[in-house]
Amino acid sequence: MTDWGLRPGRDADADGFVALIGACWSLYPGCVLDVDGEEPALRALASYYAGQGGALWVAERAGAVVGMIATKPLDGGTWEICKVYVAPDLHGHGVGPALLAQAEAHAIASGATRLALWSDTRFDRAHRFYEKQSYVRSGPIRVLHDISNSLEFAYAKPVNGIAVLDAAAAASAEVRLSTVLRACVAEGAGVGFLPPLAPEVARRFWLDTGRNVAAGTAILMAGWVGGVLAGTVTLALATSETRPHCAEVVKLLVDPSVRRAGLGRALMSRLEAESLRAGRTTLFLDTRAGQDGEKLYRTMGWTALGTVPDCVIAADGTLASTAYFWKRLTAEPVS
Repeated sequence: MTDWGLRPGRDADADGFVALIGACWSLYPGCVLDVDGEEPALRALASYYAGQGGALWVAERAGAVVGMIATKPLDGGTWEICKVYVAPDLHGHGVGPALLAQAEAHAIASGATRLALWSDTRFDRAHRFYEKQSYVRSGPIRVLHDISNSLEFAYAKPVNGIAVLDAAAAASAEVRLSTVLRACVAEGAGVGFLPPLAPEVARRFWLDTGRNVAAGTAILMAGWVGGVLAGTVTLALATSETRPHCAEVVKLLVDPSVRRAGLGRALMSRLEAESLRAGRTTLFLDTRAGQDGEKLYRTMGWTALGTVPDCVIAADGTLASTAYFWKRLTAEPVS
């Protein structure tokens, strides 16, 4: 049971907002809150966000503001998440996730197709929080030219859809990608690991994938359902002189909680489109024979090369077969 609750923010909460932000910024050297010089909207913050077409909420405990968050619409279906602060003594008590869920739900109900935010490069705890909530780094660092000499990371995520991750986004997605990988392995997916998959092993795999993305030898895609990063697939680009037109599909993963909702097909369709853009027209993959992946590939026009019996060890210790497929891309990908 919590001793705090959420409610809409009010202009009368101004002193509480100033005290809360000041307490949070005091944890980071060089962060200076100049309300009248740089943050005058704090004096009437509810009116400010209402005027922007957005909304503001607070977490309150014993009459004091102990958390806050706001959201407002931008262009093209993007809503920005703003002013996310939680009192330091309540970090880890569920206030942040509750506030973020409130703001995201409001934005999505208002038509948001993409959610975005900015976070000071010094706020490392906040970065871990956003990454756990399926946000990934997006775009260049922003320079504010303020009294605190602030630099900010951009984070974003689609509500539903697929995105190609660059090296920075891949690094910031490691936590969620590892969670998806471990969930799939626990369910018996034939993806090269046996359960239980240790968190550090999963993280190491995605770290290596991120290095390949940075080196230009892999294209990493992630898929979101309801604002949650729930699936991924990687295109490994052949690097030999004799195979400049070839690539391999690696680790198509869909979290078991959202399977059979079309995410796997959407990821593969996007992979084929990205393969064409990269000039890779001959693709290969392998999958555990008899699993859902094999059925998906057949319906998307992949050609079976054959099956190797007793090729891998399954989760129960028995030997399982591996099926091999190929596909030549000559037109738009199958959807």
